[in-house]
Amino acid sequence: MAVFQHGRPPVDRSAIQGWGADLDRKNRPAYPMERMPQRLDAPLTQPEPQAQHVEVLVSPERPHMTPLFGSPQPPSGLSGMLRRAAFKTTENDVRHWLLLLLADRVNVVEGLAEDLARGHVPNIFAEMGIKAEWEHNRVGLVKKVAVAAAVAGVGYYLLKRRGER
Repeated sequence: MAVFQHGRPPVDRSAIQGWGADLDRKNRPAYPMERMPQRLDAPLTQPEPQAQHVEVLVSPERPHMTPLFGSPQPPSGLSGMLRRAAFKTTENDVRHWLLLLLADRVNVVEGLAEDLARGHVPNIFAEMGIKAEWEHNRVGLVKKVAVAAAVAGVGYYLLKRRGER
């Protein structure tokens, strides 16, 4: 009796053209195109290091600066503090990535506050792409609005119920 995986009968993959790239080299479709030893066209040289004018956060796993890096927006404010805290941990730590996600969300709020401080009222709906979403994904937009309304309603209900106690 054959063992079914996920409720489906086993598939005979030997009939699939090119299946099993890790098989014997004589059976591999790409074998004639491979070169042994492999070609090296360009000499691998280290690029000249980029000048550092702003704070650049570096992972503790790679303590040296890479020769080229992006520096359009240095860390600042509360989001910058969160990013600095994230880069004190290694990249395989979930706290690193959660702090970076939180820093991104905080940065959005900081940007809105900065706009309001300058006297510019941001058009949040236009910046979120509501018009394009309405034109191209109306059903998805309606679902998102329904879910947001349900979450807001449940939150309001829970807060009101808590206040009555």
